[in-house]
Amino acid sequence: MATMAAAREFNFDGLVGPSHNYAGLSFGNVASFNNVKSASNPRQAALQGLAKMRALAARGFAQAVLPPHARPNFALLRSVGFGGSDAELLARAWREAPVLLACAYSGAPMWTANAATVSPSFDTADGRVHFTPANLNNKLHRAFEYVSAARALRAIFHDQRHFVVHDALPSTPAFGDEGAANHTRLAAQHGAAGLELFVYGRVEFDAAAPAPRRYPARQTLEASQAVARLHGLAPARTVFVQQNPQVIDQGVFHNDVIAVGNGELLFYHEDAFADEAGSIEALRTALAGCAAQLQAVRVGREAVPVADAVASYLFNSQLLSKPDGKMALVVPRECRENAAVERYLAQLLQDGGTIDELIDFDLRQSMRNGGGPACLRLRVALSPSEAAAMHQGVIMDEQLYARLTAWVERHYRDRLAPADLADPQLAREIETALQELEPILGLPGLYA
Repeated sequence: MATMAAAREFNFDGLVGPSHNYAGLSFGNVASFNNVKSASNPRQAALQGLAKMRALAARGFAQAVLPPHARPNFALLRSVGFGGSDAELLARAWREAPVLLACAYSGAPMWTANAATVSPSFDTADGRVHFTPANLNNKLHRAFEYVSAARALRAIFHDQRHFVVHDALPSTPAFGDEGAANHTRLAAQHGAAGLELFVYGRVEFDAAAPAPRRYPARQTLEASQAVARLHGLAPARTVFVQQNPQVIDQGVFHNDVIAVGNGELLFYHEDAFADEAGSIEALRTALAGCAAQLQAVRVGREAVPVADAVASYLFNSQLLSKPDGKMALVVPRECRENAAVERYLAQLLQDGGTIDELIDFDLRQSMRNGGGPACLRLRVALSPSEAAAMHQGVIMDEQLYARLTAWVERHYRDRLAPADLADPQLAREIETALQELEPILGLPGLYA
């Protein structure tokens, strides 16, 4: 069993891939739909993400990177009847089914909060860190990500004495799983036994259960319960709560768009949960069993309407523990540009609570496609021995930052329009780039 001494939380940020584009494939994600078919800037997107990683690593936070997925997904296109050479296949797909071609080129794996659900060894029955790649079966463009996600996680967390990477759940609506975007861990310290919160949008096997009407609920209760079983979590320290169906219909497609937690603190909107009072009381009770006390920071709808929360991604932020016991809130720059959110954040700091610092980043390329700081990272709490056992080539430092920045400058386009996806040269460029990335990260054969 891992010990709590000097345990650290690593944030694994997704490295934005060379195919970053605005296809508007994610129904229910308002930002994604608002920018559909506009031109993107993959180079700027990757550099913005790397700048965030570098800045947080320089502050002493444990920071690592997860590699982009191979694109285009030729296997997807061939499985639905497109054949011939790669160039012929791309040309025909563009003519006959441009949406399918966009799915094959999806840049969504950059949002690694959806890569998996992670339970640290401090919570699991066998004392190992458990990962379950998300099947993401609600959206075609994401439904194959679990294959590459599992491959990358098994390459990085390869020591089976410390880590378990499960297969994804069955890819059926009953087990719709969107990963850590609907999962939060609360604990007195990163290395202490904690409470694991699973937020679901609907119940597959209860037709009478409330559900959204306009947009799909992507996480099922059944999927959340299955992940908890796979990870060997103690029932007394595992809480399942339902997301408010009404906010899902307002564009809150994942819980991390309306709530974020860290340590003993839950920062949430009053409309986040279907039963706010019951959910908070369940968390308070379970956390008390972990010798910890819940700090609930509730944001009222009068201070920040749901529409402003979605537009600014206030809650799609990172809460990071600082050595002095306080926390920094990492927000997208859009929070500074929304009047209601800016007023709220100024008051939050003035109140002198646990959150005493704001760090904002320009992540506009990601934000325009529907993901903020929290979407870009997967949280993994590790003991010193576990941190030493994982693959070291993905840990962010100045040397890795310099190498990745130079790599992006060499290989990424600064403009990508929808019609460019039909260009076979783009596919060749991406293949060349990813072959060069393997030795940079020390992961030979990752894209074999």
